[in-house]
Amino acid sequence: MAKKKKEDLPPPSAEWMATFSDLMNLLFCFFVLLFSMSTVDAQKFELIAASFSSTFSIFSGGATAIGDGMLISNGVSQLHELDQYINSIGKAAENSEVSDALDEMQKKIEEEQLKESEKLAERIEEAINENQLDNEIDIEFTSQYVQLTLKGSILFDSGRAELKQEALSTVDKIGLILERYATSTIEIEGHTDNVPIHNSQFASNDELSSFRALSMFEYLVDHTALSPAKIKHSGRGEYVPIADNSTQEGRAKNRRIEIKIYNSLSGE
Repeated sequence: MAKKKKEDLPPPSAEWMATFSDLMNLLFCFFVLLFSMSTVDAQKFELIAASFSSTFSIFSGGATAIGDGMLISNGVSQLHELDQYINSIGKAAENSEVSDALDEMQKKIEEEQLKESEKLAERIEEAINENQLDNEIDIEFTSQYVQLTLKGSILFDSGRAELKQEALSTVDKIGLILERYATSTIEIEGHTDNVPIHNSQFASNDELSSFRALSMFEYLVDHTALSPAKIKHSGRGEYVPIADNSTQEGRAKNRRIEIKIYNSLSGE
């Protein structure tokens, strides 16, 4: 049997080398791209971030750019700090919302307190007019209390702390009004002018104002059904003037007794 002639093999081909070369080029480009994406020009980035901050005010957490403060590192470690930064922004916004809500609530409370004081002032003013005390008592109110102001000359002789006999009927009428309308704390304050006093009884205006407030307190406790626990008294001396102490008229206004009747919403 004749032997078949062995066919000649084709010469080795170099086509796979071209494919391999293309693959290496693609891989090289891919890694260069990854490297370029992981590297940030900090100076350019800060300029861009600062531009956004000034234009859109997006960095409201305290920094003018992401490059400032905590967000200063590159790479994966920055992600954790970015999370902290975002959380701090969220907490700041949340705190701001809570603060706004509390402010709004406080505003509504004060409005209700002011309405309560206004109603109380109207009732007391009506009683003052009925008792013909409108020429002797000034009335005003705040969100906390209604204030009755009596001239010191009506109640006391100059330099003395005892209630004048002719003033007792006025104080009795005031006591009836307090019994009827005072449901919370009553505060009695004595005030003087700034003329220095020094006599056998009082060494200063502070002492005089304190003893005048005390005299008013003791009389009301002795002649009304008001509880002493509800009444506070203090002397303020010359330190809270309501008029100019350089004139005789102003000093007369500053010598006074103030009775503050706190409303039911004041917490007093």
